[in-house]
This record gives sequence, structure tokens and C-alpha cells, in this order.
Amino acid sequence: MPAAEKDWGKFNGFPADMFKFVRELSGNNNRDWFTANKDRYKESVLAPMSAFIAEMDIRFARISECFICDPKPHGGSMFRIYRDVRFSHDKRPYKEHVACHFRHEAGRDVHAPGFYLHFEPGNVYFGGGIWHPPGPVLRKVRRAIADDGERWNELTRAAAFRRRFGEVRGDSLKRPPQGFDAGHPMVDELKRKSFFVIEESTEQGASSKDFARKVERGFVAMEPIMRFLTEAVGLPYAYDGS
Repeated sequence: MPAAEKDWGKFNGFPADMFKFVRELSGNNNRDWFTANKDRYKESVLAPMSAFIAEMDIRFARISECFICDPKPHGGSMFRIYRDVRFSHDKRPYKEHVACHFRHEAGRDVHAPGFYLHFEPGNVYFGGGIWHPPGPVLRKVRRAIADDGERWNELTRAAAFRRRFGEVRGDSLKRPPQGFDAGHPMVDELKRKSFFVIEESTEQGASSKDFARKVERGFVAMEPIMRFLTEAVGLPYAYDGS
């Protein structure tokens, strides 16, 4: 993980105005409104998000050094607020949520194994996994589950896992993927196109000065499933030799 390039300030929770800004943006999703509120966006969204990511960079030293926490507002772990509308019928120029992604250092984009946080009015959560990986990577995950279904079930059906995360999520194919029989005991898991778990939070929770610590604890609890997925695609989960 890269060391913080500058002092982003201490993270004391996300300000209430971050969620208020996103609410107002949802009703005024146009360039004139955003331009008029650009300084507010920098103060209420970019600055606290950079401080949070810098804080998580420190905390990831206790999780894994293989995942990147880069606090730069542009080109770092934070997702751009600007939507790519070139090939979309939806021409709204801005996303109506705020998010960041701590991807594996070997990955080039959001499809790599990683940890994700999502901030939207009434919908705050964080999680980890692998989202819509390319075909060769997806086949590796499916093969790992097919070959070691007992371990996958042990991880995902454990009582502590169920209480905290519920179940593994991800959209699925209607039929078994090519190369796997419909009668395979793990066929429902093999149909998945993504594999991730989430822990839900609230606006109030995200505004707490203890939010980064709560996220760290959640990520630590995700370690068994994240290790399985990361190692399934041939990458190290951590450099601690474990």
C-alpha cells in the first residue's frame, strides 16, 4: 500500500453535509448546480473521504499489505463522482452516491479482489469480494469452489458469518456455467458471476469518529472469505506467510 502522500487531516467521521450534498445532487443532477456547489463538494465529500482512506491505509497494515488504500482525490481509491455517459441512455452527469475501493495491488480495476464502501442517503454499507471478474479469472474462482466445496461451505455457512454478513451475494446465471454439470453439489454457487459479502451501516454510523475502526473490524471478519477468493485467482492475500 502506498504511504499517504500528504497529511489529509484526522478522520472524525463523515460530515452530515456529505449526505445532504448527495441528496440535493439527486434532485439537481446537472452541471450548473454542481459547479455552483463545487467548493462544498470538495469540503464535504473529497476532504473527509481522503482523510478516511488515509486512516484505512494505516489500519490495513493490520489486515493485509496487498490491498491499496490511496487517499488521492483523483486517481486514488475514491471513485469519481462523474458518470461516463458516452454509451448510456441515462445522461445524468453525476453519480448519486459516494464510494471507494481498496483493490488488490495486482489488479488494474474494480474487477480485482478488493474491499468496497458505499455511501448513499439511506444506503450505507461496506464489503469485500470480487465483482464481475473477466472470464479466465471467474473460471478460477468457480474451479476453486468446485474443488473445495467443503471449505467454501464451512466458511460461508458458519454461524458467525451468517450473523454478520448473511450470505455471499452476486448475480447468477440461469444455467450452470460451461464445463460444470447441473448435478454438481455446488452448482448454485458456481452459477454466480460475482462473489462478495457486505455489512450494512447507517448515515449515523458513518458520521461516527469510530467508523474507521468499525470498518476495520468488518474487514478482519471478512478475511477467511477474502483469502479464499484472492488465493483462488492465484494472488497472495497477505505477505505474512499465513
